[in-house]
Amino acid sequence: MELLCTTSSASSATTTTTSTSSQADSASGKQSGNSHENAQQGRPVRGGPVSWLSFLLLIATGAGLVYYYDKEKKQHIEDISSSSKAVKQGPAVGKAAIGGSFNLINHDGKSVTDKDFLGKWTLIYFGFTHCPDICPDELQKLAAAVDKIKEKSRIEVVPVFISVDPERDTVEQVREYVKEFHPQLIGLTGTPDEVKKAARAYRVYYMKTEEEGSDYLVDHSIVMYLMDPRMEFVKFFGKNNDVDTLADGVITEIKQYKKVKA
Repeated sequence: MELLCTTSSASSATTTTTSTSSQADSASGKQSGNSHENAQQGRPVRGGPVSWLSFLLLIATGAGLVYYYDKEKKQHIEDISSSSKAVKQGPAVGKAAIGGSFNLINHDGKSVTDKDFLGKWTLIYFGFTHCPDICPDELQKLAAAVDKIKEKSRIEVVPVFISVDPERDTVEQVREYVKEFHPQLIGLTGTPDEVKKAARAYRVYYMKTEEEGSDYLVDHSIVMYLMDPRMEFVKFFGKNNDVDTLADGVITEIKQYKKVKA
């Protein structure tokens, strides 16, 4: 019985000790947990505010660039429109500041300047051969209008295509491109500086967009320029003209020109 009592007491003592140890471990665990939580609370929170701020800055920057490019394009069109209206008011107002000298290479590899077009009526369009849809549509319209002008008035107008993508539009590339539209269509290209000079003379806006290596598009003014036999600007025709309105508009301008010069 004493043995049982002794064993019972030892067991109780052991139980008590175990209970005390468990409480101590529990307290230690709580302390450790509290320490971990305090350490976590002490650390700076990253990711949330900074990521949102970066995202907002990215949106603001993108919106600003879109606004700037759109404003530049509109300003170029407004300048062209103002110059066109000014030239209609007569010599006393002054000549339109559109057009000028250029030195480019035609699709046969020969050097060509603005003087090579003296004595001819010309319709000039600026674009690029890798254009997916707008340039082909406009050049098809230009080609059809040139034929219609000749058919209706017996006036020959020389169609001219000037590349705004000199890096990719080589002489060979332009040659293959222009022959798809009209046998008389003259394709011109040149060095980046020469193309820039020609575009500036005609108030043409152009800029690379969506660049991925060598694959990119070129945003540019969609305008055709009617130049008289002295290579002086007469009128521009925008994308809103179809073949008939373009052809009739050119015929009207040429007839008025001849009346004034008569």
